[in-house]
Amino acid sequence: MAKGFLDTQIQNRNFLSATGFRFILNRAPKVSFFSNSVNVPSINLGVANQATYLKDIPIPGDKLEFEDFTVRFLVDENLENYMEIQNWMRGLGYPESLSEIYDLQKEKSNTVSTGKGMNIYSDGSLIALNSTNNIIFKVNFRDMFPVYLSNLQFDATDTNGEYFTSEVTFKYTLYKIVDRNDKEL
Repeated sequence: MAKGFLDTQIQNRNFLSATGFRFILNRAPKVSFFSNSVNVPSINLGVANQATYLKDIPIPGDKLEFEDFTVRFLVDENLENYMEIQNWMRGLGYPESLSEIYDLQKEKSNTVSTGKGMNIYSDGSLIALNSTNNIIFKVNFRDMFPVYLSNLQFDATDTNGEYFTSEVTFKYTLYKIVDRNDKEL
């Protein structure tokens, strides 16, 4: 049966709000609590060129590239959330000794097992909320790990009294956008 004109129109004409979200990172719940900015990463499909005698013709490639996922969060004064990420990264990079990676792997955490045999990844979810704080959709990230943690810049001349924020950038295997019942959109 052919779709009618009304079947192809958007049913909900409300706009998505940039302030309605929650972020959950299984391995670092304190970062999750103070998150104030996140992004749904862009994806990029590579292109192959088919050569012809007149002009090369672009054709769709076969690999998707996912942009990094970045979270900005308020830093608590005891550095608990900042240290969740820094300790995770230090365990991955083991700057002082190999025992740091072993300690990281032994840590009890809320990570979802990925079957890779190591406790170094974490799953996470960005939850989009509507104007009444109900879930609209989720962006589920698999096998996240931090690759960048911004600095904390102290400045005695700052008279605004602003609080510290930090940014953390994650790599991950992939993400999927699902509805509130975890069904793919």
